[in-house]
Amino acid sequence: MRRNDRELVTEDALALLDGAEYGILSTVSKDGAPYGVPLSFCVMDGSIYFHCALEGRKLENLEHNRAVSFCVVGNTRVLPEKFGTLYESAVASGEAIEVFDEDKQRALEGLVRKYAADFIESGAKYIDGLRHKTRVYRIVVSSVTGKARRA
Repeated sequence: MRRNDRELVTEDALALLDGAEYGILSTVSKDGAPYGVPLSFCVMDGSIYFHCALEGRKLENLEHNRAVSFCVVGNTRVLPEKFGTLYESAVASGEAIEVFDEDKQRALEGLVRKYAADFIESGAKYIDGLRHKTRVYRIVVSSVTGKARRA
């Protein structure tokens, strides 16, 4: 990292990752083309979980190469008078692995807790009705880095 004074300690980078509203998953296709896609996610037990459709470009890429990068951005504010920006971001690297059965259910429940905490009961019914129409992946995180300019 070029600006060591802006590097976040691992605990702060993990907290930023955990609290972010959405993230960008980056994958690589079979022919080497990069692909980044925003998605909803939750963090549980040090891993990142996301759900997706049964098919698509992201899944084709993951079938070829399970190595991924996942980036989140926290609070930002442009400082035009200083030609700068206040920001905070975290980047996790790891391997995306599809999960099934109890792990899939737990991840879907984690997404409901994160995004619809006031609707746990109806969220459970929603999961039951659509579980067969979604795939769930766990990113086994191998490293997390963070950077921030807060003043």
